[in-house]
Amino acid sequence: MARGTLFEKILKEHLVDGEMTKEGAEIGIRIDQTLTQDATGTMAYLQFEALGIPRVRTELSVSYIDHNTLQTGFENADDHAFLQSIAQKYGILLSRAGNGICHQVHLERFAVPGKTLLGSDSHTPTAGGVGMIAIGAGGLDVAVAMGAGPFFLKMPKVVGVKLSGRLPPWVSAKDVVLEVLRRLGVAGGRGKVLEYYGPGVKRLSVPERATITNMGTETGATTSLFPSDEVTKAYLELQGRGNSWTELRACDDVKYDEKIRINLSEVVPMVAKPHSPGSVVAVSELEGLAVDQVAIGSCTNSSYLDLMIAAKILEGKTVRPGTSLVISPGSRQVLISIMKNGGLDSFVRAGARVLECTCGPCIGMGQAPRSGAVSVRTFNRNFEGRSGTADAGVYLVSAETAAATALFGKLTDPRKLGEKAPKIPKLKGVETDDAMILRPPSDGSAVEVVRGPNIKPLPLSPRLPASLEGEALIKVGNDISTDHIMPAGAKILPLRSNIPAMSEHVFEAVDSSFAKRAKEKGGGFIIGGDNYGQGSSREHAALAPMYLGVTAVIVKSFARIHKANLVNFGIIPLEFADKDGYDRVAQGDVLEIPDIRKKLEDGGMTSFDIINKTKGGEKIRVKHDLSLQFREMLLEGGLLNYTKARAERKRMG
Repeated sequence: MARGTLFEKILKEHLVDGEMTKEGAEIGIRIDQTLTQDATGTMAYLQFEALGIPRVRTELSVSYIDHNTLQTGFENADDHAFLQSIAQKYGILLSRAGNGICHQVHLERFAVPGKTLLGSDSHTPTAGGVGMIAIGAGGLDVAVAMGAGPFFLKMPKVVGVKLSGRLPPWVSAKDVVLEVLRRLGVAGGRGKVLEYYGPGVKRLSVPERATITNMGTETGATTSLFPSDEVTKAYLELQGRGNSWTELRACDDVKYDEKIRINLSEVVPMVAKPHSPGSVVAVSELEGLAVDQVAIGSCTNSSYLDLMIAAKILEGKTVRPGTSLVISPGSRQVLISIMKNGGLDSFVRAGARVLECTCGPCIGMGQAPRSGAVSVRTFNRNFEGRSGTADAGVYLVSAETAAATALFGKLTDPRKLGEKAPKIPKLKGVETDDAMILRPPSDGSAVEVVRGPNIKPLPLSPRLPASLEGEALIKVGNDISTDHIMPAGAKILPLRSNIPAMSEHVFEAVDSSFAKRAKEKGGGFIIGGDNYGQGSSREHAALAPMYLGVTAVIVKSFARIHKANLVNFGIIPLEFADKDGYDRVAQGDVLEIPDIRKKLEDGGMTSFDIINKTKGGEKIRVKHDLSLQFREMLLEGGLLNYTKARAERKRMG
């Protein structure tokens, strides 16, 4: 076990259940702040309502509207009204559409060193850039945290990432985190926290640190964390929040479970190839690739620093004919800052299309590239079809590489632009006008919640039966993402509060007949490979399958957030115990999990046989590492039922 880490220090101050003495042991922590975004928030607040708690009990809870701002019908506008009214009723701040991306705005206005943040978005670790334990989770976990319930997780390993040296010209923090991904891949961070330290840290600004903690999510890490130092203090003072600063760092004699060493001086411009953030090589290896579209923005690279370096590269020049360029500022504050410093003028004159301050193209909400296109983006994910175009190839790069690429119409190493990178005007002050953040009244009991016709009742899973039987409804391979399970984009995301309608699209990009088959068969099981459920925290990838009758998912291994979401909605996550277990199940096989209720009630039984009835009763060994807490949730039919049952038991004394 690691000792003396910054993560451990903050965690100790928030521990309410369990002990931090053993890796993998279940612990419960107090959550100080929560955030939601509108693609997950409507469901999270429906779940909070179901808990029957009259007011949020956190220090701060913020609801952001940043995903579903493309209003092609009534659904998104109706849900925005729902979110605003529910925030007023329950004591939640609301960041209105146009104010910015949740992670960028939260970093600017609310992140506090030493506090804990739970967000219904997988890139919540962005706030780790100021020394905050910030974790992405499902909306139901966030709803429980808003009611002062603990957040349960397994004690992770802490990996020390030592940074030395100084970034060379044209190389940025995005290249650093791509180097981390090159080493770890999309599963190497599972069960781990990435904690950055060393002399190189002080040479990175808070926005640069936030880029690294944001995209650390793609390794599967629980969170990523930087110390809070003089650089942090200067950033918070710029935001008018200097009184939020506390100095925080690991102990001098810190002991990490594992170590990674990166000399910043040796980092080069990097690129993640389609269709994985972990498929990373140097830009120089792919230089000259013809590019149709360039997009600069997302919660990873939409800060003032990111946009101004791109604007300076484009200053006085024009985007290459045949290549389109779109810009998405991360917040209203960023947009105003680049306006004042000439960045917006450079973009417009260069021929860029400037979008609103939202997630936009990153989640397939507009700006889908043409058929078979190559799209170069400063985003954090490039899963197949996520851009909105099934056969497009998306490459992930830094703002420097993206801007150079837009100029030449082909993937370009920005070091080709000269020895020295342009100087960015230093911010002497920023707009801290929070007029677009609505604060709730002290008493919201009289507020009427607005419910449009797209908001349907929250579906609940029944209590776990004695045994389970059903068909293997689908069999998928490795690295299945939540985008594969529950696609995003302008067509489907507006249905996020209408699970009956949304469930029609489960696995749509993999097997368009899945939803129909699941309903015809009365539910069943999902079979998968390694790292099942990687990517987004969207709980709809568990909730919609539950609505279709899926009762268990049996795979080689799970991504952390999705596994927790399955438990939250009463779906049993099981892993194959034998190497050939996956190969011995075919789609369409009828499987039985006998006495599953007794098996989960028996804490010592962590592996057992399931029966393949199609293959003559052949036994296949499966296993789980479910904690007592998770097993009790499954027995009750999920976290919401479990939380209500617990509250009732307390009430009865």
